[in-house]
Amino acid sequence: MWRIQMFFFGENPGVSGITEAQAALMDYLHYTRSFQFTDAEYISMNSPIFLSNLLKKVKDRQDIGRSITRFLLFHPINEFEPFFESLGLVPSEFNQYLPRDLMFLSDDSVLLQNYHTLVNYGVPRTKIGKIFKEAMGILFSEDGILSSKLRSYEEIGLSRTSIIKIISSAPSLLIGDVDRDFVRVLEELESMGVDREWIGRNLSEENSYLWGRMLMLLQFFRQLGFSRREVGALVRRNPGFLLDNSGKMVFSVVGLLAKMGSTKDELSGLFLHFPSIQLESFVNNLRFSLLFLTTIGMEPEDIKEVTPCSVLTSLSVGHKRLCRIIKQDPHQFKNWVFGMKIDRLPNCKQDHISLEQKEKFLLGLGFSENSKEMKRALSKFRGKGDELQERYNCFVDAGLDPKDVSKMIKLAPHILNQSKDVLEMKMDFLVNGLGYPLDSLVTFPSFMSFTLEGSKPGKVKPNMALSTILATAEKVFLKRFVERHSEGPKVWEKFKRTVDHC
Repeated sequence: MWRIQMFFFGENPGVSGITEAQAALMDYLHYTRSFQFTDAEYISMNSPIFLSNLLKKVKDRQDIGRSITRFLLFHPINEFEPFFESLGLVPSEFNQYLPRDLMFLSDDSVLLQNYHTLVNYGVPRTKIGKIFKEAMGILFSEDGILSSKLRSYEEIGLSRTSIIKIISSAPSLLIGDVDRDFVRVLEELESMGVDREWIGRNLSEENSYLWGRMLMLLQFFRQLGFSRREVGALVRRNPGFLLDNSGKMVFSVVGLLAKMGSTKDELSGLFLHFPSIQLESFVNNLRFSLLFLTTIGMEPEDIKEVTPCSVLTSLSVGHKRLCRIIKQDPHQFKNWVFGMKIDRLPNCKQDHISLEQKEKFLLGLGFSENSKEMKRALSKFRGKGDELQERYNCFVDAGLDPKDVSKMIKLAPHILNQSKDVLEMKMDFLVNGLGYPLDSLVTFPSFMSFTLEGSKPGKVKPNMALSTILATAEKVFLKRFVERHSEGPKVWEKFKRTVDHC
């Protein structure tokens, strides 16, 4: 307090001089102007700019207290100036509201009465300045109106403590009738298991509030698929979702991610497992990250995939395990941001069991233990170990010799990363769609890696190697096998149309 006051004084009168000046002003307001003692004391202690200007008018600095007392006897002050300043307002904010024809605060009985109504209700004097700025009309309202408004909020189930916090944070609630959107927000929260006192405990006097938008946010969470109880738990866990800019931050996140193609389930998952970070910081980080990626020319569909895919690959972990890790410790997120080195996670028990199953399977096919060949195959496999045998059996059941299937897996272990249904579909197309014998897979198992669309580049002689058809670029293939014959392009186009309708 002393440092703040000394900052305003032109010539530093010292701490004792400031104390004398404050005491002289307090005595004048209390004894001469009949202010209540608490009002006089508070105003004199919290109006440094006014006191500084008053000191400039006093010449005798040897006895500051007596000099100010003498000056005030012959030069009445405009009492509205120190009064408004003591509420936390600066001259640039209150000058326009100074009465033109009044100097004494007691002449504006309505203002003084409403001021005392707030003080007696328990509103800190330091908060009344914000109420004056944002709901000025209420301080000039007729007798009883302010008290009536305070009672109306008590009648909807709010405690006095909550009302004080709420009107200090959102003074506009004192304007007009009880704000219907505000009441609906309370009712919605209550239906979600959040008591009415919660909002008073969590409001910030630094923010302004739009109750209608907050209501929209609560309804939006319901549309994402959350139950009422889940929304309540979400809001209690992350008050900023609702209270930071009245939900604007959440809608910003949704807008950014929706443009990148995020689904409804992905959005609900984000909010359900939201990291321990300020919402505003999260929005800024997200915005800057997306801006960087779009600036370097990355497409939205690629942006959507790059981070999760990169993290999953670097950690060598699946979606389910990563989800468990984040649930258990959201702080792990900070270890996976751009620019950080990401180390592989140690194998969990399930991973260890799956690895043992894969090794056992490969040993059964004739792989040497710990050989480069085995390590290469293990690095290519995805999924669980017990699924490999089923996919191997799929080839054998189709008519291939077990020894040939083992050779195929040694050449292209990744072919076992597909489900049984997909493998059967591709083998059927090879035999019945393209007219090749099944054992052609033995020399070219990578056929199973192509999509069916990629396996239909064109019709060729039955004795041409399958690898020539699929592994040759289309332009080279056309030049080498199609365009050499005058009717080739026509036959090619006709065949493509036939395949497209299959």
